[in-house]
Amino acid sequence: MATLMPHERKGKKRVCDPEVDLEEEENRREKNVKLVKALGEQDASVKLLEDLVFGAEDELVERLEHAANNVMGSLLDDEESSEEETTNESRLQLPAVRKAVWQDDDDDVEEDVDMGHRFRKDFTKGDAESRMGKQKLQQRLKEQFQKSMGGAPAWAQTDVKKKKKEVDEEDEDDEDNLLRKTGNFVGTSESLPKGVLRIKKCLNANNDRPADDRLTTMQFHPSAQVVMTAGLDHSIALFQVDGKTNPKIQSIHLEKFPVNKACFSANGEQVIATGLRNKLFYIYDMMEGKIIPVPTVRGLSEQRVKEFEVSPEGGFLLLTGSSGYLHLMTMKTKEVIRSMKVSGNVCGTAFSADGSKIFSKSEEGEVFIWDARSSKCLGRFPDEGCVRGTSIAVSRDGQYLACGSQSGVVNVYSQQACLREAEPKPLKAIMNLVTAATALRFNPSSEILAIASRADDEANKLVHLPSCTVFSNFPVFQRKTIYRTHCLDFSPNSGFYSVANNKGDALLFRLLHYKDF
Repeated sequence: MATLMPHERKGKKRVCDPEVDLEEEENRREKNVKLVKALGEQDASVKLLEDLVFGAEDELVERLEHAANNVMGSLLDDEESSEEETTNESRLQLPAVRKAVWQDDDDDVEEDVDMGHRFRKDFTKGDAESRMGKQKLQQRLKEQFQKSMGGAPAWAQTDVKKKKKEVDEEDEDDEDNLLRKTGNFVGTSESLPKGVLRIKKCLNANNDRPADDRLTTMQFHPSAQVVMTAGLDHSIALFQVDGKTNPKIQSIHLEKFPVNKACFSANGEQVIATGLRNKLFYIYDMMEGKIIPVPTVRGLSEQRVKEFEVSPEGGFLLLTGSSGYLHLMTMKTKEVIRSMKVSGNVCGTAFSADGSKIFSKSEEGEVFIWDARSSKCLGRFPDEGCVRGTSIAVSRDGQYLACGSQSGVVNVYSQQACLREAEPKPLKAIMNLVTAATALRFNPSSEILAIASRADDEANKLVHLPSCTVFSNFPVFQRKTIYRTHCLDFSPNSGFYSVANNKGDALLFRLLHYKDF
């Protein structure tokens, strides 16, 4: 094979030596190609060697550069993947558990506590428990706390701690939505559970203007978000109920007229007030801002009028007279149109929900049922076990009748049984008061009966219906709050409960079960 002569490069073209025989070189090349094809060795390596020997340097350089770039890229990818694996492994590694440097063996020893101390005697259940372990004593303390609170509070329950903030925000939103509503409220709620009542103490309803003397009346407006107070300080005041500031709307002063009782009219546009000394009474027209005195009533021969009831339709007043007389007065002409008489003195009266019947109770413990249109007696029956009667109340749904007595016992009857039977039996005798039951009130949904006595401090109970069981967490206070109850009432949809006491305060409580005012 002839030796190739050196050659020079100029630009991209190859310049051959003129002394080389080109024809001979071309023949050799064709011969080599044929030989390679015959042997079947035409692969990438042979092609590379052929290009290197016979030219195509530019294509060779491009191939080498492309191969080098691929190798560098694969190396970089391998480095990144290894770094990610290292990071993930470091994240999965848990921190080492720290061990206590020193442990006291006495911590595991159970010590007994002497239960003879005067502060611990209440937690024992017998003389045999003269000593008690620390864990058992701790459990007794928890049970005593839950009993006094009416159940475990929400903050002490681990399963609701995470939801406490959300629940508080929902309660605040519910209260804000409630306090922005006005007008008539018609709604339903789920049945009220017995046992523990969800209740919250609010600012006093008359905080903006406390009474100077005992409050005798406290009543919610039938349709507006307003509460009225009246008392022996010769004044009647109206407050807006928002549960936070309860601003005063208006107050009027009645000269030399201590108010014994005041009530809204059925449409809520007027306030009727009676005194203690005579038969004069006032009508305050809130729409016109006028105080109208009514010195005499045609057909009324009583020397004084203290107690009365407003009929549900608003057309009549039922005046309680002396010697067992009841007088039905029309509001239009201010005259007595019918009178009724019971045996003995009257201690309480109430209209049925539709206004067609009148229930009255005598101090001798007998209940009379009257037809409001004809004044005929539809029936009478003795209040079981009652020696001296003190109060009476009916539910708005026409289901229950409650009768209070001097002994503090409150009998709950079925209204239908009272109309059918000569001597009906009470559904339940509530004996949670030890002094005279002077105030009774059903809430609008007939799920709660409020009973109270003005003869003793904190004598105020809320009874669940239809179970006729008392809510265990009301009132539960370490100090006196309610004092002596003289009047009580529920808001139109049971959202609030208020109590007027002998200190001149109208206490306000929020019943959280009910969403509306």
